[in-house]
Amino acid sequence: MISVTPLRAPVIDIHPNARWEQNGITIAGGNGLGNSINQLAWPRGFFVDDEQTIYVVDELSHRIMEWKWNTTSGQMVAGGNGQGNGTRQLFNPFDVIVDKETDNLIICDRLNNRVVRWPRQNGRSGETIISNIDCRGLTMDENGFLYVADNSKNDVRRYRIRESKGIVVAGGNGRGYRLDQLSSPQYVFVDRDHAIYVSDTRNHRVMKWMEGATQGIVVAGGQGDGNGLAQLNHPFGVVVDQLGTVYVADQSNDRIMRWPKGATEGIVIVGGNGEGSRLNQFNGPSCLSFDRHGNLYVVDSGNHRVQKFYLASNA
Repeated sequence: MISVTPLRAPVIDIHPNARWEQNGITIAGGNGLGNSINQLAWPRGFFVDDEQTIYVVDELSHRIMEWKWNTTSGQMVAGGNGQGNGTRQLFNPFDVIVDKETDNLIICDRLNNRVVRWPRQNGRSGETIISNIDCRGLTMDENGFLYVADNSKNDVRRYRIRESKGIVVAGGNGRGYRLDQLSSPQYVFVDRDHAIYVSDTRNHRVMKWMEGATQGIVVAGGQGDGNGLAQLNHPFGVVVDQLGTVYVADQSNDRIMRWPKGATEGIVIVGGNGEGSRLNQFNGPSCLSFDRHGNLYVVDSGNHRVQKFYLASNA
């Protein structure tokens, strides 16, 4: 089987001591809160395509925006018809990924409690594929199985293609702090071995669940909410590289951290300079992703923008 890079993960091997430029470049939004085509309104999840096109969840504008590299405005590709539950509408969407096999967008339509499939090319409406779910983060594995974090059920479920009933693969034992529990899971990542990483947000930790496991292990945080290097405060986006290094958007600390495999403390790689709108600051970062060159992308929700941080040339 051809090895497929997991969604949002870097294709290249990233050196354990790699560094990124500390000032980000705004590649989407950054023109204040609004619903014009050059603006975003509390962006959340996003997906970086191979050709440096990004798809951004524009939560409060109830739409998905496509931004091409080096452009000053985006193009609406889903929703944008006001909040609602019609087939042409979204209501506070939360995350989006691209299913390359079918050329569809897969969208967590959060306040409609559904996951919808929307044609990427000239799609005028979406089709509900999962109903009655308090969905948050989404991802897919190389077999086309869909993974969805459910904020209310405190679990992550895996869905087979064209099946609307999933099986629990992480959590599912009520809200709590035990190793077999989650509390308000947000984003989810699946590696090549089908291990599941989930931002266990209200427990201020990232959990790893091996395939078939009945409980997870803490791979980042888990020392209560705080801003120490051993702590996280409401983690959101999570990505893991080929060495098992965990990268996490530490939302309430306005920083992106790297946790080497087995480490008890993390390292701040960008941000961590207080809440703000400077190019080295964040205001509630949510989702993160890498491109094929190892550059880091971060959705800076409270600043209504997406930032790109170049991998330093001496990395």
